[in-house]
Amino acid sequence: MAKKRVMYECLACGYESPKWLGRCPNCGAWNQMEEQLVQSTTASSKSPVQVNTSNNQQTGRALKLDEITYNNEVRFSTKFDEFDRVLGGGVVPGSLVLIGGDPGIGKSTLLLQVSVQLANANQKVLYVSGEESAQQIKMRAMRLALNGDNFWLLAETDLLTIASEIERIEPDIVIIDSIQTMQVPEHTGAVGSVSQLREATAVLMRIAKGNQIAIFIVGHVTKEGNIAGPRMLEHMVDTVLYFEGERHNRFRLLRAVKNRFGSTNELGVFEMLDVGLQEVGNPSELFLEERLPGATGSTVVAALEGTRTILAEVQSLMTPTAFGNAKRTASGIDYQRISLLLAVMEKHCNMLVQNQDAFFKITGGVKLNEPAIDLAIGISIASSYWNRATNADDVFIGEIGLTGEIRRVSQIKERLKEADKLGFKRAFIPKNNFNDIDTDFEIELVPVATIKQAVQRVFPRQ
Repeated sequence: MAKKRVMYECLACGYESPKWLGRCPNCGAWNQMEEQLVQSTTASSKSPVQVNTSNNQQTGRALKLDEITYNNEVRFSTKFDEFDRVLGGGVVPGSLVLIGGDPGIGKSTLLLQVSVQLANANQKVLYVSGEESAQQIKMRAMRLALNGDNFWLLAETDLLTIASEIERIEPDIVIIDSIQTMQVPEHTGAVGSVSQLREATAVLMRIAKGNQIAIFIVGHVTKEGNIAGPRMLEHMVDTVLYFEGERHNRFRLLRAVKNRFGSTNELGVFEMLDVGLQEVGNPSELFLEERLPGATGSTVVAALEGTRTILAEVQSLMTPTAFGNAKRTASGIDYQRISLLLAVMEKHCNMLVQNQDAFFKITGGVKLNEPAIDLAIGISIASSYWNRATNADDVFIGEIGLTGEIRRVSQIKERLKEADKLGFKRAFIPKNNFNDIDTDFEIELVPVATIKQAVQRVFPRQ
């Protein structure tokens, strides 16, 4: 009989200890050690999943690079351009993709729509749900007016049963919703525990790699916004996607934080409607459509997200503080960047912001964290501080240094092309970028060398 022993595993990071600890020595989390029964395995134990190894390379010895046979895998499209963009051009057979997001954000709706689109393109799809019954998924599909002949539904949490169904159906794509509900019966540990998550993901990875099946797994997130479970979960998969957005905002953003088959800087934009998720081909127009003309503290920035240029509105609100310490709040912008820019504006533009409460927001639920947004934030601070409106046809691009200089940014032509296409009349850009532009734009270019010079050009005689 197999011998059992007790181990304590951290729910936050997966650290194992032979005794219970109040604080995890690996990640520092408190009260996260969970008791696990570890059963020693014998050499004769078999893997619960049969893997097709007929196409695998010979294992057990190192091979020269020229001896390895390589077949250039052909990606297949999901018929969702935004989804394909984030994946790097389409779905790669044999890939394991993890999608995380807040509850109710639309992860299941997105994957259900993608599944039916793939099924309509003659791809066999198996949708496995551990949280909803087949009738509930059918009801949601009817509400979204979806239909697919190559679409199979399975309400199951046992990975042995799921593996046998995969072997019987031989699908091209498998959706697992969600990984926290899956369990390997031969493995000890409660459903959703660190050990079960790790083992279930390992089983799915063997299925994906051994049978060239693309598997999408849904993961819940914690209060901090990270995918629940050990950090190892993100290391095991090929691609990690985050589905973001405010629940009361109709926009949803799909962002890649890890991608072995493409860029991690791509961003997909969707709009949540009563008929499901719709792609947003030109998000800049929607992000700017509700901008008020003549509003103070409002500027537009041309930011880069991967290969796409997004024009977003930066809003600032400066008000005298009623208490001793001024309050700073930021949404969609890094707080440290805000503190830095407020200090630069006070030092180089003669603005006393110590006694001002400052509130910042990027509209549309977008999060921008690149240096080129500095100039737009600085001008919005001056606009709100002096209560003077900026020109609605101006766009601002540039990084601000600690000495007040406007520094060069990358891909200036792509940013100006998008601003020109949307009808902006004037663009404030770094002076060092001006000589790099050899293309004629209808938009007027205003090169600036310092933040003080930019403020004087935007607000004359101030």
